[in-house]
Amino acid sequence: MHLSQLRQDFVLHFGEMGSRWGINRTVGQIYAVLFLSDEPLCADEIVEALGLSRSNISMGLKELQSWNLVRLRHKPDDRRDYFTTPEDMWEIVRTLIAERKKREIDPTLTKLRELEMAKPSADDAHAHERIAELRALIEAMTNFYDEMNQLETERLLALLNMGSKLGKFAQGAGKILPLRRKKG
Repeated sequence: MHLSQLRQDFVLHFGEMGSRWGINRTVGQIYAVLFLSDEPLCADEIVEALGLSRSNISMGLKELQSWNLVRLRHKPDDRRDYFTTPEDMWEIVRTLIAERKKREIDPTLTKLRELEMAKPSADDAHAHERIAELRALIEAMTNFYDEMNQLETERLLALLNMGSKLGKFAQGAGKILPLRRKKG
């Protein structure tokens, strides 16, 4: 399988960005190849496209499966596993957010709640207060996410578009009616 220059540029960039998003470069590249593919690919086709070892591709596919970002497919009269990404872009985004929340936000909230329940010493009063503020903020954001995640995609898109318009309106209003910054 030969990658065109367009696909190659996307795959390389996605690998670089993947390393910034907390996945390794190979996993990002595998996902990019699958994302751009017109049809499901088997591991051997991904090996050929990326020029990486079969074991690296297998490990990357397992990681992508653990993130629920690829789907396993089978073809008639072919015993190999084939992989694809969801067609719906919003399904991908929702899956990524849900997985990151599960792996990063939820454990942090659990720890913050534990720390907040402890009786602080006099020296830790400020630290205890800051932990409580952080927990409250993260819980508010998590609750907002939960509400948004329940919306159908069409309503979510309408809300996003409205938010963009409201942001522009607020910027314009700020020039007319400057907001006072909270002192302190």
